[in-house]
Amino acid sequence: MAQRIIIERLELYAHCGVTEEERRTPQLIAIDLELEAAVDSAGLSDRLDDTIDYARVAERLVTLSRSLTCRLLESLAEQLVGMLFSEFPVDRVRIWIRKLHAPLAMVAGSVGIRFERTRAAQPTQPSGPGPAPFLVQQLGRLPKGRVLDVAAGRGRHALHLLSHGMQVEAIDRDSDALTALETAAATRHLSGLTTRVLDMEEHPDRPPSLGQECYDAVVVFFYLHRPLFPVLMDALKPNGLLLYETFTIENYFRHQHPRRWEFCLARNELLRLTAPLQVLHYDEGEHDGGHGSGPCYTARLVAQKAGPETPR
Repeated sequence: MAQRIIIERLELYAHCGVTEEERRTPQLIAIDLELEAAVDSAGLSDRLDDTIDYARVAERLVTLSRSLTCRLLESLAEQLVGMLFSEFPVDRVRIWIRKLHAPLAMVAGSVGIRFERTRAAQPTQPSGPGPAPFLVQQLGRLPKGRVLDVAAGRGRHALHLLSHGMQVEAIDRDSDALTALETAAATRHLSGLTTRVLDMEEHPDRPPSLGQECYDAVVVFFYLHRPLFPVLMDALKPNGLLLYETFTIENYFRHQHPRRWEFCLARNELLRLTAPLQVLHYDEGEHDGGHGSGPCYTARLVAQKAGPETPR
């Protein structure tokens, strides 16, 4: 017999909203959750290890919700449900997630969504490492437009962006990696991908043009070629966003990775390299890079190109 674990009205604050202004201020969210699991010995053993710890479930829901920035409650709910299936032995999830103070003058109560998902129906994740947590956290900032993924490799970030309805151009010098990305996107029925084989360091002092004001966002993860920064900024449309994360020199000293210190950023160097842009988020320190190899020391940046709609 399946056991049901129920959490009623878990309240937390999360950054979720269609507009940037709405996302900027944390909103009070309530979650009602019902988990089904094939756990039937806890009543006899009286041991917490033989059941699902609802306190741990609640803690993870709160922690993950606080770390995310989403446009839609649907996106927030998908991230939470994916975490539940990944971290707990549950077979079915029923979730009701809602904003308690609806940003609509005509609504006196809450607004939200309800859905049910079985483990068998949960979308399968691609093999290999998932997207960097920083991309997941900042996804709500990115416009639903055309995104350039620089040094995309096999596409762990491009696939995540495609799954959220974005048009992605992935560039890399490794043609086999891009072919694997195209295959993975087709297998998952993800549309909107284009790829281009491009060696950005073929002429070290003359990086290739990536176009002028072509992209709503540019993402770069764990790749550093300093002469490329003016090209990246040129490629952004007005009000476009640059999302960037890579290793700092601290990681080289502590973990001897990457193999050469020149591939690491000095302290605050990323801010200097992107000085023409308006910084929306910046931090340096120990982070989860999503490689599956443990924490690493990185610099993380979200910055915006000036435009007619840039806040002053």
